[in-house]
Amino acid sequence: MSQDTRALAAQALADIALRGASLRDAMERYAPKLVDARDRALLMALLSDGARWWMRFDPALDRLLDKPLRQKEPAIHALLVLGLVQLEVLQLPDYAAVAATVQATRTLQRPRMAGLVNAVLRRWQRERVELLAALDAEPRTRHAHPAWLAGAIARDWPAQADAVMAANNLEPPLMLRANRRRSGRDALIERLRADGYTAEPHAWLADAIVLPHSSDVTRMPGFAEGAFAVQDGAAQIAADLADVRDGMHVLDACAAPGGKACHLLERAGLTLTALEFDAKRTQRINANLERLGLSASVVIGDAGQPADWWDGKLFDRILIDAPCSATGVLRRRPDVRLHRRESDIAAMVKQQRRILGALWPLLAPGGRLVYITCSLLRAENDAVVNACLPALPGASAVAFTLPVGQAAATGWQVLPGDGDLDGMYYAVLQKA
Repeated sequence: MSQDTRALAAQALADIALRGASLRDAMERYAPKLVDARDRALLMALLSDGARWWMRFDPALDRLLDKPLRQKEPAIHALLVLGLVQLEVLQLPDYAAVAATVQATRTLQRPRMAGLVNAVLRRWQRERVELLAALDAEPRTRHAHPAWLAGAIARDWPAQADAVMAANNLEPPLMLRANRRRSGRDALIERLRADGYTAEPHAWLADAIVLPHSSDVTRMPGFAEGAFAVQDGAAQIAADLADVRDGMHVLDACAAPGGKACHLLERAGLTLTALEFDAKRTQRINANLERLGLSASVVIGDAGQPADWWDGKLFDRILIDAPCSATGVLRRRPDVRLHRRESDIAAMVKQQRRILGALWPLLAPGGRLVYITCSLLRAENDAVVNACLPALPGASAVAFTLPVGQAAATGWQVLPGDGDLDGMYYAVLQKA
């Protein structure tokens, strides 16, 4: 692997952890600088685990350095975090991890820092037992979760809190969704296996295929012709709960990047509107529709202000994939834990209630609305639905169960790691 990869990873991780960049944006900026696919894969592994474990190893450096480097030398500080990640998480050979990290200081044009980087990593190796014990003594550094989120999880899910935070720190499997209009799932699995991939049908999700590790899906057989899409199994539940049939008029609100909309279109012949507030994100919806051979009306608009975009025709089904804290998908989006703040939740709840209240009148009598978040916080889930329900004319909650997760007061909560799925909340409302 190129040693330059670690230098790029240090710059990118500093952008993510210290400057607020997203993991996706950092990869889009830095990955094109690497020619070899193996180097790009290493970059992704370093950034994912660097973001995932930043809150564990960033404080560790305060014990190892006489003076902090975060402000004066952010890339070197991030490089040291990555050095610890290589040793403790990726478990690369000690000599290789240390030597390559020291070399990266020269690539970063900080050769005078090489001795310091070497000394810090060597000291970690000598004192790692004591240092790890100190980190494990504090919930924040033990689980690498912000204190407010660890507290919220413990409050909302006291019996499952440790398991949830442990699941958030594991690499998720790669899940695909077979496109029924292009390929049967069994046939697609055979193609993948013939190409050397370990692929298995999901036990109870009809379109899901599970692979144990991330991979470059663009190189997989069937990708170019739209035989499948990448979508976690928790998100694939939406199509089952929506229960769509040919001829229905459907709204997918807050639709980007379009995974749920595409899944619905693969299930039935629908007239579907994919609504998205962010104009830039509609490009991803259109790209996914085109690759999968599907058609929908992609509309830019605010789900909370239907008067600006609605044509007056009632919908048979409405999906609200509400903007939320994304606290249920930390294992897949590890950078969220670095950027989300406790103060964000109240604004999210206000937005969720506004959207649900605004879209309910657009649902036809006898129609079904599916409210979804990728949050595990009760404030964004049951509390929102229960607060809105009395004010929604003709609304009643539809009872349902899933093979994994647990019943909430209204709806169902899949917690991170339940059935090896992401965390997601669902409520289904029926209009009389």
